[in-house]
Amino acid sequence: MDRTEKTRRLFVFYLVPDFTMLAFTSAIEVLRLANETLGEEVYSWRLASADGNKVRASCGLTLDVDGSVAEERAALARMERPFMAVVCGGKRVEEHCDRNLEAWLRECRQRGVAVAGICNGAHILARAGLLADRRCTIHWENFPGFTEQFRSSQVSLRLFDADGGVHTCAGGTAAFDMMAEVVKGDHGDAVVAGICERALVDRVRSATERQRLPFAKRVGDIHPVVKELVEKMENNLSDPIQIDKLATTSKLSRRQIERLFRAEMGCSPARYYVKLRLERARLLLLQTSIPIVEVAIASGFLSASHFSRCYRETFHCSPQETRSMRIDTAPATWSDKPRRMRKPAARIEALMENAA
Repeated sequence: MDRTEKTRRLFVFYLVPDFTMLAFTSAIEVLRLANETLGEEVYSWRLASADGNKVRASCGLTLDVDGSVAEERAALARMERPFMAVVCGGKRVEEHCDRNLEAWLRECRQRGVAVAGICNGAHILARAGLLADRRCTIHWENFPGFTEQFRSSQVSLRLFDADGGVHTCAGGTAAFDMMAEVVKGDHGDAVVAGICERALVDRVRSATERQRLPFAKRVGDIHPVVKELVEKMENNLSDPIQIDKLATTSKLSRRQIERLFRAEMGCSPARYYVKLRLERARLLLLQTSIPIVEVAIASGFLSASHFSRCYRETFHCSPQETRSMRIDTAPATWSDKPRRMRKPAARIEALMENAA
């Protein structure tokens, strides 16, 4: 039996309402192109939803599915196990958590089936208890709220991650990279190269690459010292490190660090650090119902008045006004209720443009 015959794989893609089409198609196209490259149907897939009915994506398109979660649970009992169950998340994923879905995911792991969350599917994996004490990643916009709710998860801002049969990726085209890594494990680099040629993709990114470098003046290569210091800043937002200490770890002088940041990021390292902390605060205000004082502390501000002043100077509105964009009041730490914005998304985007 050759290598191809040993690695026939069945994937089940569970579509969460408002799932991100780009992430879903990026993942499934890797499997289709792998089949083309190999010249046979090594990979197969089917789609599932909560009730077996059509699912609408965030872009407005609607997809038919092959079955429901109940049918997938029955298939597990009949030994008709997939190789991997993939949760395709998207907007407001926390509104679509389902006990049957979570039970199915736990049963998958109990029976040796790998599970994956793409885009914000990690939220559902965490709700099912599958990310406790595991490495994982989630889209940067959902990172602050996720870390506040699921504190035992070892979440990062990598493109994708895998830990003990549980895979996660940040979404978008990172789903392509994650699935290409799965194919690489089955069939090697040559098949992945064939996938990239057919998809007109110049390379597959590694798991450790960053999702983004916030507030950068330009796209492209950024000085490695700046990248390193930004990562340290992001890992210490609630307890900021003094810039002099950051400079010491880089083996550069404070003056050299100042010049690098102004050239690459358009501001001083101290100002950049504050912008990172304020971005975290804004996302916590929008995604959670943590009291504003606690949001300030979680963002490294010891004084609520100082936090409010810095927030208003950056976003031209108060923390209370940002919080009021959410109609529903949430429970003490996280909202399980539907959350809709009073103001259009363009308003939020404008706030971030002002921050940059």
